[in-house]
Order: sequence, then structure tokens, then C-alpha cells
Amino acid sequence: MKRIGILGDIGSGKTYIAKCFGFPVFNADLEVAKIYKHNRNVFQKLKKELPNYFDSFPVKKKEIINAILSNRKNLKIIIKIVHREVRKKMNDFLRKNKHKKLVVLDIPLLLENKINKKKDILIFVESKKSEILKRLKKRKNFDIEILNNFKKMQLSLVLKKKKSQFIIKNNFKKNSVKVRVKEIIKNLV
Repeated sequence: MKRIGILGDIGSGKTYIAKCFGFPVFNADLEVAKIYKHNRNVFQKLKKELPNYFDSFPVKKKEIINAILSNRKNLKIIIKIVHREVRKKMNDFLRKNKHKKLVVLDIPLLLENKINKKKDILIFVESKKSEILKRLKKRKNFDIEILNNFKKMQLSLVLKKKKSQFIIKNNFKKNSVKVRVKEIIKNLV
């Protein structure tokens, strides 16, 4: 099984591109949302570490946003608690799909949290900053301050691009992306 790691800026279209590969995708953001909704143990840990922000189960997005905006250190605490659970989910996903030719890892902090392996194929999604911002502003609960807090935790885009074996220029036109994905798959299988 080959592992593909999708890298790029927040809002660059990584999740869409991950799905275009047509192989099983581990979407960390989706798993985090499930954890907040269904994992009482994570809620208890969050409540213990940040009692002023988390009131009742399930964890609400508004509580997370308030915790992050009030103190940047809170983001690191939240990530530390949630990351352990996400890693377990990812390991289950990898075990379940061990006989597949390819799997795709759509994990925002893949390199930062040292989740990638040396043999992973890294693909960088490149998009224009103006297009990204336009798309992000359409998202529900978009907050520029939270976006900036997350960006401070991430490695530079230049470094991520340099570490990548492939680059997909995402101009948010489906056909050009799909053609590039097919080219990459041909190279890999």
C-alpha cells in the first residue's frame, strides 16, 4: 500500500483533490468533527484542561472557537487532546485498507505532527491566495483570527512544496485537477 499525503494551504482544495484520487481517503477534519460529537472521553479531558470553555457534551464548534480566540495556548492543548484520538482512527483506517494499492491522507498537520513516513508520496496543492480567501469567506464560521492562529502552527508553504514529489495547481476548475490527478496515479501504480 502506498500512502499519499495531501499538503497545501488552508482552503486550497485539499479535500476535494483527495477525493479525486478514487482511493480510500482518511479525512482528519471529518474525524475531528466526529470525535467532538461522539467521544465523551475527549470532552471530559477538554473540560478538565479548559473548564471555562467547555460546558456540555457534545463539544460545540462555538466553544472551540472561543477557547482558541481567548488564548493561543488553548489551541495547542486542544490539539494535544484530540490528536491522540485522530491518530488511533488513522491507524484503524490504515489497517482496514492495508490491501489497497493507494490510500490518501487528508491531514492538515501531517508534517507538523510527524504523521508522515519517509516513503509517503507528498502532493502539494497550490492555489492563488485571492481564490483561497474568496472560498474561505463563504464557509460557515469563518474567522480570520482562527485562520491566522492555525497558520502560525503550520510549516511554511514553501517548505511543504519543496518536500512534495508532485504539485497540483488548483485553479478550482474540476477538469484540470482531474487530468493532473490521473497523471499522478499513472506514475504511482
